[in-house]
Amino acid sequence: MGLKLQTIGVIVKDMKRTLDFYRTLGLPIAPDAHDDTNLDVDLPNGLTLGFLAEAVARQADPKFQTPVGGSLNLQFQVDAPAEVNATYARLTAAGYASHAAPWDAPWGQRFARVVDPDGRVVNLYAHL
Repeated sequence: MGLKLQTIGVIVKDMKRTLDFYRTLGLPIAPDAHDDTNLDVDLPNGLTLGFLAEAVARQADPKFQTPVGGSLNLQFQVDAPAEVNATYARLTAAGYASHAAPWDAPWGQRFARVVDPDGRVVNLYAHL
């Protein structure tokens, strides 16, 4: 069938704030990419993370409603447990909210959780 997950799309309230968060996280987002209403970021693993401004989502879908809470959970793997700690520290030092400080999870990963500007919990992990 050839079905392949290629792009994960997220709708954002404030493109600049959201892109600043994901740039601080370490995604390859150009410094001048902040006025875009629709931006795709190609990730090293072949997936694409797409960002769409809420205003554009409303134009495309008049029935669009801003989600409350939500179930989308982005998880980013890093190479080593110390990198989980460093990434978490970099994000929280930049003013982004912590959801859970780094810990060694019982499933064998160093794990931390931060909150992006749209309220999504973003997981950071590395295998122990």
